[in-house]
Amino acid sequence: MLFQPGASDTATELVLKTTPPRAPRHMLTRSRLQLADPQFSGCPVIALQSPAGFGKTSMLAQWRREALGSGAAVAWLLADEGDEPQRFVRALVQAVRAGCARPAFGRQLVDGAAASANPLDALTAFLAEVAATSLDLVLMVDDAEHLPPASAGLLGYLLHNTPQNLRVVAAGRSGLQPLAEDLMAYGDCVTVGPELLRFSYDETRKLVAVRFGTAIDADSSARLHELTEGWPLGLQLALAAMEQGRDPGAALAGLVEGSGDLRERVIGMLLARLAPEDKDFLVTASITDTLHPELCSALTGHADSAARLARLARETPVFVVAEDSAWCRIHTLARDLLRRRLADRDPDQLRQMHLRAARWLADHGMLQEAARHALAGGEHAQAYDWAEQCLMEAVRQGQLQALEQWRTLLPEEELERRPRLRLAAAWVQALGEHHRDSERQVEHILAGAGDNTALRYECTLIACAAAFYADEIDRFVELFDPWASQPPPTSEPWLLQAHANRLAASALYRGDPALARRQQQRAPQSLAQDSSYVRRWGEFIVGHSYLWEGQVRLAQDTVRPALQRADADLGRRHPLSAMFAALLAAIVFDTGEVEEARALLANRLDVLERTGTPDSLLLAYRTAARCAAAEGLEHRALDLLEALHAIGAARKAPRLCAAAAVEQIRLHAAQGRCESARSLLPRLESVTPSGAGPLWRQWIALFQSVGNAYAAIACRDWRGAQAPLAAAAETASAMRLGRHGVELMALRALARQQLGEDGVPLLDEALNLASTYGLQRAVTDTHPLLADWVARRAGGANPGGPASASGAPSTSASASAGVAAPRVPAASPRALPSMVLTPKEREILELLARNLSNKEIALALGVGEETVKWHLKNLFGKLDAASRKHVVRRAQLLGLLENA
Repeated sequence: MLFQPGASDTATELVLKTTPPRAPRHMLTRSRLQLADPQFSGCPVIALQSPAGFGKTSMLAQWRREALGSGAAVAWLLADEGDEPQRFVRALVQAVRAGCARPAFGRQLVDGAAASANPLDALTAFLAEVAATSLDLVLMVDDAEHLPPASAGLLGYLLHNTPQNLRVVAAGRSGLQPLAEDLMAYGDCVTVGPELLRFSYDETRKLVAVRFGTAIDADSSARLHELTEGWPLGLQLALAAMEQGRDPGAALAGLVEGSGDLRERVIGMLLARLAPEDKDFLVTASITDTLHPELCSALTGHADSAARLARLARETPVFVVAEDSAWCRIHTLARDLLRRRLADRDPDQLRQMHLRAARWLADHGMLQEAARHALAGGEHAQAYDWAEQCLMEAVRQGQLQALEQWRTLLPEEELERRPRLRLAAAWVQALGEHHRDSERQVEHILAGAGDNTALRYECTLIACAAAFYADEIDRFVELFDPWASQPPPTSEPWLLQAHANRLAASALYRGDPALARRQQQRAPQSLAQDSSYVRRWGEFIVGHSYLWEGQVRLAQDTVRPALQRADADLGRRHPLSAMFAALLAAIVFDTGEVEEARALLANRLDVLERTGTPDSLLLAYRTAARCAAAEGLEHRALDLLEALHAIGAARKAPRLCAAAAVEQIRLHAAQGRCESARSLLPRLESVTPSGAGPLWRQWIALFQSVGNAYAAIACRDWRGAQAPLAAAAETASAMRLGRHGVELMALRALARQQLGEDGVPLLDEALNLASTYGLQRAVTDTHPLLADWVARRAGGANPGGPASASGAPSTSASASAGVAAPRVPAASPRALPSMVLTPKEREILELLARNLSNKEIALALGVGEETVKWHLKNLFGKLDAASRKHVVRRAQLLGLLENA
């Protein structure tokens, strides 16, 4: 018989197997992975498959809580190797009994004909009884990969025959694909793997806020995310280590810098239980960034290396495993620690390991990695040969961090012998702070280019990029103009896209953002579907063109998805990702999302300082300063603007210095600091060098007019502000700078009003444009007097005052007004909606959890004591409890009761 009532395994082992685990402490609800998300809705089966350390248990705990909160019942089963078919079906029945508070469930299977049936018939009867219940049921089977083959077949049968009211979540480390492969093809199964389970930056930030509140700022949260790469276990270990110290910020700094023994303690305990030969294998494997079974065999020379790698990747939570691929890698946190130990080995042994890795990687077409290992192994000539073959492709793919490492490893004599290597070096140096070095490389290449028109054209593209990064706008246009009116002498798609990008940038800086977008649309259709790095630059220019016009809604529609793709494909700290973030931060700040703007820039300003374009750097620092000012941290805002001025001076980019001075004057004007504002005017007057072109001078003229206007406003010289405001408005209109135009229109309206003239029509027009474009803060953030005027006209509270920064009045303001702070009620038990219990049973359960007597419960509900006793009897039966306290504990265990 399948079932023997009262058997010991049902009373002990099956009870433990069907008891859900305790929810992790500090569990974060991840909204993008909620069961209600469209990717899961309507899907009867979810396969959760991940290696150790990726939060499988936490994900199951979240889904269990969500399912209970939505009114469903949840049955839990922890599978193991001993679950032969008969025991597996018994465990399923026990799981439903325990999770659904239905002690009588499966009675026909126990006492009826199905009790002597074979396991498949019994499972069919089990599904039929589930279908006959009135419950919406979620069945969670954890560690499903441990099931014996026959029981795994039964689980597959269950997944393919789920009734309408049953949803199944099967979880395991591996081996779930064969069970539901055809269900995935028909869309009846969703697979959740390591990449989905990896924490996003926003989730890391929220988790840190839950643990440390404001003790860890956004920059530190971003550094922690970069350090752990969203690895759930690594993140939890790091947070635990930070909690143990007196100063969480100092502990985080130690983790990031790798100083002290903190990393050793965090990662060392994960490796402590490994056998010595496994530790030695991991130390050897850490020499390469990525791992393959055959590569490991080549490194170690042992035939069992492939099997050892597969076992360790499955059992040791320090691996990042690629889905549907034999490739994996050791997590950066662990790899750094292992490489410290690797450095203690004999130098000759290390050299041989590098050479073995280089040969294997080269044989498999991975020349960039092979070149790096060959260089470390001392075979310099071979390394430069391979580098010459692969670095141009790395340029096309935007692998700037890897290329930056090569920039310092290429001696001049090798560049002389290898022209293609010099061309790659010129591209790398053009895209960042080394643009002057790029110009020298271009001169060398052109000296030997002869009549090679295609090479001369590519050198022009490189020189344009260098001029762009040097903030030499007029020189950029001058260099490209001879090629702008003729087809480029190349058929390479990435160069054709680069040509379209420069046409668009030229149009933008000439004050025609619509033409800039049109130039992108005119790019060959074959490039429209190209997702390469150079195509992303086209998206950046389009997003910038909308922001240039002040069309922040359209800009956001372009930039947000582009940033998400760049973060996913290139990494959060890739230069182009950081530039997209600067654009989006400026956009969302103008739409009122100050916190999001600050989060977007977290741990990215240093990247932009080294490798950002002048415009992206300007936008980033200006937005960061405005965020700080909006949060009442004016000292921080002024410090950021001083940093921008210093960067501009170091990069010999006076436009950055001018922008910093204007923003500082603007802040002083808001506080009425006349002398402080005026003292910054010499900075503006000194930034126009002789020989500057008309496009560059146009920007400086705009900054000088705006700066002079704000300095006059700081001194309450409203008549003196009118002329520079009018000049600035004219320049902004000629350049089609929409946001600047709205801001200046509002200031002109304020000046007229302060002089006793009628400024209302001009203000209404500015507000109308701000509403049309989505520029919520463009008017109210311009000056406090303007914000007050807008608020009075709207009949509401001052949106630019202290209350608006946080969305609520400050505590001190409430106290001074004589308003008592509301008393926060103590946490009280709350019964979650569930089909397991009736509404009346949930009410009684809540009161029972507050230690009320039957009489007190009856009075509270307005019913008789006999009615209360009747409902309590039902609760005792459903929850299989023997006392009132036992009822409460069982309800908490099943997730039916929690503290509010």
